[in-house]
Amino acid sequence: MSRVYNFSAGPAVLPEEVLREVAAEMLDYNGTGMSVMEMSHRSSAFQEIIDTAEADLRDLLAIPDNYKVLFLQGGASQQFAMIPMNLMRNRVADFIVTGQWAKKAWQEAGKYGKANKIASSEDKTFSYIPDCSDLPVSPDADYVYICENNTIYGTKFHTLPNTKGKDLVADVSSCFLSEPVDVSKYAILYGGVQKNIGPAGMVITIIREDLITDQVLPGTPTMLTYKTHADAGSLYNTPNAYCIYVCGKVFKWLKSMGGLEEMKRRNEEKAKILYDFLDSSTLFKGTVVPQDRSLMNVPFITGDKDMDAKFVKEAAAQGLVNLKGHRSVGGMRASIYNAMPKAGVEALVAFMKRFEEEN
Repeated sequence: MSRVYNFSAGPAVLPEEVLREVAAEMLDYNGTGMSVMEMSHRSSAFQEIIDTAEADLRDLLAIPDNYKVLFLQGGASQQFAMIPMNLMRNRVADFIVTGQWAKKAWQEAGKYGKANKIASSEDKTFSYIPDCSDLPVSPDADYVYICENNTIYGTKFHTLPNTKGKDLVADVSSCFLSEPVDVSKYAILYGGVQKNIGPAGMVITIIREDLITDQVLPGTPTMLTYKTHADAGSLYNTPNAYCIYVCGKVFKWLKSMGGLEEMKRRNEEKAKILYDFLDSSTLFKGTVVPQDRSLMNVPFITGDKDMDAKFVKEAAAQGLVNLKGHRSVGGMRASIYNAMPKAGVEALVAFMKRFEEEN
């Protein structure tokens, strides 16, 4: 069976070179005579794996010294509770709701204090990013929260909101490491790794050190306190060791490809191929306003549910898989993360052209 072009939104495509390297080391990592899957997280071999992974990530993102990198379990969804538990000291936070995940984070924060929805694009099925240049930011807000790239709806904040001096917290799950980022503009940026970096089961949280304190909401579990993990170098308990190992390989791959400037260039090139076709197509159309389009997730429709289903089925038969849109919106979605080669996007567009001619 040959490899397919996997357009899944997550768990998603991984670089083939990384998969081959991981396969070659499956039974014997670096002369230890065992797999990383079997290795003690307290061993010197694993300590080197996690230290190198963190150093490479810091290098890629130019993470300032006053930020901690935490490799945590529970996925991005657990951060929806962990962030207010650790940061909501005034019990107030502001949310810009631009999709399903921001909405879930807003709802979860409401359990711990006053979660204000200060902007939303729900009125047009989250197909755009609202103007965030002059928002009614609460004077006593502990932070302003965004989901920077909306996996389901295919929108992206190309300009960060004006938080009027308040800390910005961002879920970057589906655009993590897709382009250079100024980490100092965020109080916290975090992402589930299963979209653009590694296998499922982990979230990476990059947090400014002054936010890591004992001043958490009463009743916050030990495991949901950032300080617990920061003080223990992400090794308070057994971490997702194998995931950290694979992510470390992906960081090395990104560096070998030329870093995040080069990834941005490639991602823009790939997205342009697909968006240019959608803009000229008579059958398919994109669902996002052009200025807010994501480079990572591209939703599109034909306007006919049966035609959409036919397209997804026939595409899969051609080795173009996981193109069905999220169940909440239907249609199609192509996730074209860092590891998706340009050839994959070209193959998709060639198939779409053929499908359009035949239908």
